[in-house]
Amino acid sequence: MRRSVLMLPILAALVAPPATTRAQSDGKPISLGLFTPVQIVPEGQGISGLRFSLIYGKNTFVQGFDLGLVNMTTGGVTGLQWGLVSIVNGNVTGWQGNWLVSITQGNVEGLQTGIYNSANHVKGLQFGLVNHAATMEGVQIGLINIIDKGGMLPVFPFFNFSFK
Repeated sequence: MRRSVLMLPILAALVAPPATTRAQSDGKPISLGLFTPVQIVPEGQGISGLRFSLIYGKNTFVQGFDLGLVNMTTGGVTGLQWGLVSIVNGNVTGWQGNWLVSITQGNVEGLQTGIYNSANHVKGLQFGLVNHAATMEGVQIGLINIIDKGGMLPVFPFFNFSFK
């Protein structure tokens, strides 16, 4: 049961047709790289498929699967993002799962995991040691859980939640 609940955001992001801009529909299907700028697809373009960056990858967006030690997008991510550290300047739809840090400057719709998780607005679940959201429609599970506006409490140990 637990496993199927965790798979829901991933499946929803991968099956649902994403709201894309014209630029995102022109993403390259695959990018492999060591670190930016040593990667197949230049940082000024996006990926609609798979991005694998051994050390550090940077592109405008990723739709699909993003894997690397440090992942950076100047736009958004739709799908699954795994690594040590991920920073997304736009929105995330799906699962942003990192061993250390998951930071989304925009909104997260789905699941965000890591030791430290942060997003502007979360609609879904944050799971980590320290979770932070400016606003939230969902649940945080961790040692320290912070919801700036509208949470059960602004800061609460073990869990926090907010539903509109």
